[in-house]
Amino acid sequence: MVDISISEIWRAKKRLSPVLHHTELDPSSTFSGMTGGEIYLKCENRQKTGSFKIRGASNKIACMMERGESAPVVASSAGNHAQGVAYAAHRFGLPATIVMPKAAPIVKVQATEGYGAKVVLAGDCYDDAYAEACRICQEEGAVFLHPYNDLEVIAGQGTLGLEILEDLPDTDIIVVPAGGGGLLAGVAAAVKLVNPAVKVYGVQAKGADAIARSYAAGKLVSTESASTIADGIAVKSPGDLTVPLIQKYADDVVTVSDTEIADAILQLMERCKQIVEPAGAASAAAVISGKLDVAGKKVVCLLSGGNIDVSFIQNIIEQGLFARHRRMKFSVTLLDRPGSLVKMLSIIAEAGANILAVEHDRLKTDITPNQTTVHIVCEVGGKAHGEALTATLQKHGYTVE
Repeated sequence: MVDISISEIWRAKKRLSPVLHHTELDPSSTFSGMTGGEIYLKCENRQKTGSFKIRGASNKIACMMERGESAPVVASSAGNHAQGVAYAAHRFGLPATIVMPKAAPIVKVQATEGYGAKVVLAGDCYDDAYAEACRICQEEGAVFLHPYNDLEVIAGQGTLGLEILEDLPDTDIIVVPAGGGGLLAGVAAAVKLVNPAVKVYGVQAKGADAIARSYAAGKLVSTESASTIADGIAVKSPGDLTVPLIQKYADDVVTVSDTEIADAILQLMERCKQIVEPAGAASAAAVISGKLDVAGKKVVCLLSGGNIDVSFIQNIIEQGLFARHRRMKFSVTLLDRPGSLVKMLSIIAEAGANILAVEHDRLKTDITPNQTTVHIVCEVGGKAHGEALTATLQKHGYTVE
């Protein structure tokens, strides 16, 4: 039976003390008011390298050094694990090679190289990069650092649980994003071994829910695909070490939609001034969306990372605005004659909506030659305002789709 001891996690905490930031526990009055709970944000998005991954990687390499192992290390990743391993290896003086898919964003390649690692681009997907990493390990006698399926990595991630309990001893609930399961396994084990009364919940994206399925089935379950904006937790096959630990120590695993994640990212930006990547925002999404009942409880949402691709932020913001009913898109069919469009736009403006885009569509097959369909995107003040705008247009005889 796979297990981990609290002494291993405490030793990991001691090893990591000179390496890491002790990230803050930030109370959120906004989320508290929305949920009826007392919500705190564990800001691991502000950790060195921008995510929790440095904990597991650093503990693994520190353990190797204690055993007198000084072989080069190799990892395959296009995300946070790459930067965590690169930083940790440099910190402990070991050569590191990170294999990334050829399509990896240049900014991530540069960041990983900036932490002192050699980057090798191989293949079109993670599986190709992993195969090349294994080949390099065999050829060079290097050690492969798994992102989650390693007990020393899991112990490093578990130090987050100890920090949370130190900073908020009367915590009731801790909410943790889950992909491969290393973070959830480590935090759940650490917390339950110190205070079994604290509830620990994992959160996955609906499109990548292998751990949720595994938890429900009581055994490791892989999925055929992993499709979500939360690339940091898009894992098809969780670990054969992580799943039993999650089964033993976690209280449940819930899922959230990409829309709910996008909404959480936007609210974290606007209301909490936190830049959080999609995977890192999954914990907040579970609480905000009501997937977990947190009323009257002290709750910690673990924001696991902040390495969001700047070019991707606009898409996330757009999704979040639509999810929160701050923007709406609708179609109206008008007579194709001068003044028709101006009249309708005036009605929208008088209703207090800000028009962002107008597009004519004369190619629809279900309209007559003297008609045109107009697609409108506008900014509104919320769901009630959007519904009022729709009602006003209908009152003036327009059919709103």
